[in-house]
Amino acid sequence: MSKKASSTSVAIDYERAFQDAPVGQALGRNRVILDCNRAFAMIFRGRVEDLVGTTFERLYPTQAHFEQTGSRIAPVLAKDLTFSDDRVMRRLDGELFWVHVSGFTYTPDDPHRDTIWAFTDLSTGRKVNSALRGSMTPRERDVAALLIEGKTGKEVAKALGISPRTVDIYKTRLLRKYSVSSTPDLVQRLLAG
Repeated sequence: MSKKASSTSVAIDYERAFQDAPVGQALGRNRVILDCNRAFAMIFRGRVEDLVGTTFERLYPTQAHFEQTGSRIAPVLAKDLTFSDDRVMRRLDGELFWVHVSGFTYTPDDPHRDTIWAFTDLSTGRKVNSALRGSMTPRERDVAALLIEGKTGKEVAKALGISPRTVDIYKTRLLRKYSVSSTPDLVQRLLAG
């Protein structure tokens, strides 16, 4: 038997491949988690059974952010079938963190009806190039995530083990990058994606 013929006769266990994938994956139907793998559950600090059957809303910082993101990505999914960005999400324990999200819709006429999503945790310092947040350094992401939580400059400094002056430097860079003049405006811009 040729090498090519033998490799095509092997059955592929797609359920196992989905569950063992090294990247977080979730199947969605109308923004409810139909199924997810262990990597997805680990990213959000839960178990698969904690997440399946629940809405993606619980993984967003706010209900408004969930709704705004859904409205923003629907036309892109409808047109291109795919969407990806870096965003702030919420773990089941309440911690906010940066994640890279890529999605695909099977139903462009109703973009949220049947989807598959891949999630990569950016809080570990790995860089992902993105049109939206590719220029943000890991430390800027750390500062931004804590500002989104409502922490003051001193609280951010304490949480990260850096000086308040260093936090001010990073905050000033972020204000410039996002063309805003205040921390509340920066937080709003970051949550809007």
